[in-house]
Amino acid sequence: MLNSVKISHRQSEIRQSLAALVGKPELTDDETRSMETLDTEYRQNETKYRAALIAEDEERRDAGKELETRSGNEWAELVGKFEMRQVALALDEGRALDGATAEIVQELRSKGGYRGMPVPWQALELRAGETVASGTPDPLQTRPIIDRLFPDSVASRMGAQMISIDAGATEWPVVTSSVSAGWANGETANVPGPSAFATTDKALKPEQNLGIQMKITRKALKQSGDALEQAVRRDMNSAIGQAMDAAIFLGAGSSGEPLGVITGQSTYGITATDAGALADWAAFRAGVVRFMSANAAGSPNSVRALIRPELWSLLDDTLISGTAVSEWDRLVKHIPSGNIAMSTNALADPSGDPSETQVLLTTSAGGVAPIFVGVWGGVDLIRDPYSDAQSGGLRLTALTTADVTVARPSQLELITGLELEVSE
Repeated sequence: MLNSVKISHRQSEIRQSLAALVGKPELTDDETRSMETLDTEYRQNETKYRAALIAEDEERRDAGKELETRSGNEWAELVGKFEMRQVALALDEGRALDGATAEIVQELRSKGGYRGMPVPWQALELRAGETVASGTPDPLQTRPIIDRLFPDSVASRMGAQMISIDAGATEWPVVTSSVSAGWANGETANVPGPSAFATTDKALKPEQNLGIQMKITRKALKQSGDALEQAVRRDMNSAIGQAMDAAIFLGAGSSGEPLGVITGQSTYGITATDAGALADWAAFRAGVVRFMSANAAGSPNSVRALIRPELWSLLDDTLISGTAVSEWDRLVKHIPSGNIAMSTNALADPSGDPSETQVLLTTSAGGVAPIFVGVWGGVDLIRDPYSDAQSGGLRLTALTTADVTVARPSQLELITGLELEVSE
C-alpha cells in the first residue's frame, strides 16, 4: 500500500478519536494529554502526507499506465513493448514472462482459447531499424482492426481491411440495392418508388487455419537480445505475410484454403474483361472507366492495380510511336505508382501462347474496403521441445485462423488476356 494511503487512513482514525473526546463535557488529565498527542500527530501527518504525494507522483503515473481499460493508443504503446524473445525463452526454458509481454499474454488468454502462447498480430510488425511503410487504417463501423499487419504486403497495398474477431462467425451487411430519386410528372402526380433498400451479408467464418513451423537453434536461444527478437519477428512476418497474400488473391477455396478474390472471381461476382491484345494503357483505362461509370471510383488516382513484373517490363519497354513516352509513363500519369503493387506471389505466372497475364483493379468506395480479411484472435505459438532435442533446439508452431470475403464486387475489376508478346 502507498504511504500516502496509509497516512490518510491514520488521519481518519485520529479525527474519529478527537471527535469522541471533544464531545465529552469534562475531560480527565489522561484524556487531555491524549488530545494534545493526537493533535500533534495529526499536524505532523499532514506534512508527511504532502511529502508522500510528491514522492509517489512518478509511481502513480506508472501505475496509471497499467490500468486494464486502455484506449487504442495506449494499447498500441503497450504492444510496442511486447518482446518476442521473452515468448521464445518462456517456451524453451519455462522462464516467467514479465512487464508488458506478460500483461498482453494474460489479456489475450482472457479473450480466447490458446494451446500455446498467444502473440498479438501487431507484435509481428518490423520494429526499429526496419523499413515500415506509413499509413492509417480506416475502420468500418466500430469493429476493431489490425493496424497494418504487414505494411509492405500486397493485400494492404490493394486496400484490404484486416478485421480482428474474438470468436464465432461475423457478417457484414453491404448495401446492394439501387435506390434512385425521380421527379413527379405533374402537379398531382406521385414521385417514383418506393424502391426496396436491400443488403447482402458478407460472412467471415473461422474455417481455415494457417500454420508455420520455425526452428530456433540453441545458439539463437542464447542470443537473448535483439538478435533473437528481430530474427523471430522477421521470419514469422515474412512467412505469414507471403502465405496470407497468396491465399487472399489465389486461395483455392478447398484443401483448407480460403477462396481468393481472383480464383473466386465468378463466385464473388467480380467483373472479368478479356483484353485479348498486347498489354497497354488503354486496357487499364477501360477498367477505370467501368469503375467510374459504376460510381465505384471518382477519379483514376483512387484506383489500385496489382500487376506482374513481366507486365511492367513490357509497358516500360513499349514506346509510343514517334515519342520517348512509354506505355508505363502513360499509366503512372493517371494511376500513381504508389497505387500499383507488383507481385509474383499474389498473381499466377503468365501462361498461354502468346504469353498472357492478368491485372486486378480495386478501389475503396464510401469508406468500404474492397476486400475483408478476418483473423480470429492472435497468433497461437505452440512449443515442441522434442523434435530438435538432440541439437538443443526448439521448434515452434504458429497457428492462426483467417478468412477472406469481398465487400462489393463492383469495387474490383479483373482484366485478363493481357498479352506480353506479339502473337505470331
